[in-house]
Amino acid sequence: MRNGKVQYELFENALSGQIALEDVFKAYYDCRKSKRRTINALSFELDFERELVRLWQEINSGTYKIGRSIAFIVQKPVQREVFAADFRDRVVHHLVISKINSLFEKEFIADSYSCRAGKGTLYGVKSVQTQIEACSEGYTRDCYVLKLDIRSFFMSIDKTILYRMLHQFLNEKYHQPDKTILLRLIKQIIFNCPEDNCVIKGSRADWNGLPYYKSLFWSARCCGLPIGNLTSQIFANFYLDRLDKYITENLGFRYYGRYVDDFVLIHPDKKVLLDARVKIDSFLRSELHLNLHPLKFYLQHYAKGVKFIGAVIKPHRVYVGNRSKSNLYGKINNMLPHMSRSLQNTLAGLDALMACANSYIGLMRHYNTYRLRCRILDKLDKTFLSEALEFAPNASKLAVNKLFRPLEQKKRQLRQQRLYRRRQRNVCRSDIIISHNIKEKD
Repeated sequence: MRNGKVQYELFENALSGQIALEDVFKAYYDCRKSKRRTINALSFELDFERELVRLWQEINSGTYKIGRSIAFIVQKPVQREVFAADFRDRVVHHLVISKINSLFEKEFIADSYSCRAGKGTLYGVKSVQTQIEACSEGYTRDCYVLKLDIRSFFMSIDKTILYRMLHQFLNEKYHQPDKTILLRLIKQIIFNCPEDNCVIKGSRADWNGLPYYKSLFWSARCCGLPIGNLTSQIFANFYLDRLDKYITENLGFRYYGRYVDDFVLIHPDKKVLLDARVKIDSFLRSELHLNLHPLKFYLQHYAKGVKFIGAVIKPHRVYVGNRSKSNLYGKINNMLPHMSRSLQNTLAGLDALMACANSYIGLMRHYNTYRLRCRILDKLDKTFLSEALEFAPNASKLAVNKLFRPLEQKKRQLRQQRLYRRRQRNVCRSDIIISHNIKEKD
């Protein structure tokens, strides 16, 4: 009877305008996909059912409070401040996004590439390349590419404007009975100040060299979203959707693409692009309280090429950016000294080296990088690992030589053991035959 009463209460709450327990469990399973091996996730998983029910009750009763974040600095690809939310709060982030992301997808333009299913960096590069080709009529006419960047984007997002935009959008588009609770969670997430309740991972010296305007510790109280949260990425995309609509609808640009805060405009007339830059700067200042980066301004003929999200786009070809190349060379150079020159002790490190190299090679295969891939593989071929490595045709893949694969090594060991036992048996038989012959002679 007790179980039946609990089930009835859960069902009744789901119908009374509250978040369903099923949604919380689904958010948890989505959240743990990429975080299952972290300490926070493992600790939560020890009694995850009880923890999720408690979280669900707090959300519906309005007693949910955001926990402590971990703040740290990453140095690559550029120095950046990151706030990692507690695993429990990450579940809430996934819960919120799972309910509203489908509405965002219907609202966003096709050429907004970040944090969207079926989009991403590769899609963005291919799309911009296609747009340049279309604007230049197959590279037969002049056209120009304007690339702009927003200065300190995440730290400059106005929380009040963001929440007002989300509140208005959800009031118009979201018609589920849990709207009130959802808006309350969104408000908590947006106006939370993780810098007030965080643990510093590393030391304060890690922040040396980071400009003050790129840190939440120095930003205005009403501004800034923490880099590292799923909600920050999705909300930031939504925040700039107004910019996308302004450029494509108000300014009438047909060829346009944006990835986070980097965006490009393509047009046959250079003067139109220069005028657009002034209008975009004015729009960002007045409507979104953002500023264009004064130094990250690029305007060139398409034949000169344009750098965009890790690639260099030129007529009929796309190259990988210098940062990706230097990152790969750096990782290989860092890993090789730690790998023993004894191949027997190196086998464990080969998997990590191959995973790293093949991830970059896999990306490069989408671009015009055959010679670059050959140079990378040639570099590895000249090391002490040349015996253990083999290269697929067209420099498309790096693999461990069959003789050095763990399974093959195990088979070789078993074969050697069987051969040794067979030889031992033959030796014993020979000894028996010899002794028997000696006895017969005697």
